[in-house]
Amino acid sequence: MADTSKSKLKHEQVQYVEFLSKDISRAKEFYTKSFGWKFTDYGPDYTAFEGTYVDGGFTSGKPVKGTVLVILYSNDIEATRQKIVAAGGTIVKDIFNFPGGRRFHFTDPDGYELAVWSLE
Repeated sequence: MADTSKSKLKHEQVQYVEFLSKDISRAKEFYTKSFGWKFTDYGPDYTAFEGTYVDGGFTSGKPVKGTVLVILYSNDIEATRQKIVAAGGTIVKDIFNFPGGRRFHFTDPDGYELAVWSLE
């Protein structure tokens, strides 16, 4: 699943995020369209994604809202927002300013709430 090479592991940093999904195929399509994530399937009930800074996966199950807020960074927050909406995501808190940048929250097709932030 995760790349455990010494150069990728960072002390006390998020290394893997795992989600439950009612529909793994739908989750893969959403995150591929929104962020370009690449997936590796490990049977019908598990798929993993590999990222530059964090790896993760989706396993079959019923999602529970509010367990974790994953925050992604974007160099172009408006373009990222547009891709998320086009892929079927729902904006639940539109772009707002905060000390250090801008941010918005969205839910994916399984109902997970995530956020995107930018320095802009």
